Amino acid sequence: MSLLDAATNVQSKAYAPYSNFKVGAAIRGASGAIYAGCNVENVAYPEGTCAEAGAIATMVAAGETQLTEVVVIADSPLPVSPCGGCRQKLAEFSGPETVVTMTTLEGNSKSLTMAELLPGAFTQAHMENS
Repeated sequence: MSLLDAATNVQSKAYAPYSNFKVGAAIRGASGAIYAGCNVENVAYPEGTCAEAGAIATMVAAGETQLTEVVVIADSPLPVSPCGGCRQKLAEFSGPETVVTMTTLEGNSKSLTMAELLPGAFTQAHMENS
């Protein structure tokens, strides 16, 4: 199964009764395994979980802490990019060269590196004197 297939499959399972905006994400761990997540909304809006965060949590629960590739998909006219919080979460487990592909159900896609998505990312290097 490809990352796109995994993200597409999980996107349809998103729980989005308030926004009706379903997002799926799939990440490839350093082992090559694929982890997927979807957004899960909550009536106490905005206390939901983003698709990227769900995929990362699944990866970490499986014992991995390094990702090498990301796909995010939504039923949107334009490729949907990870929110600011998810960009920071993705940066925690990837490198600046990691490719994030954002796509729509219709196949309109755009790929950027983490460095392009989150220039000047806050990293562990900022914490070295702590």
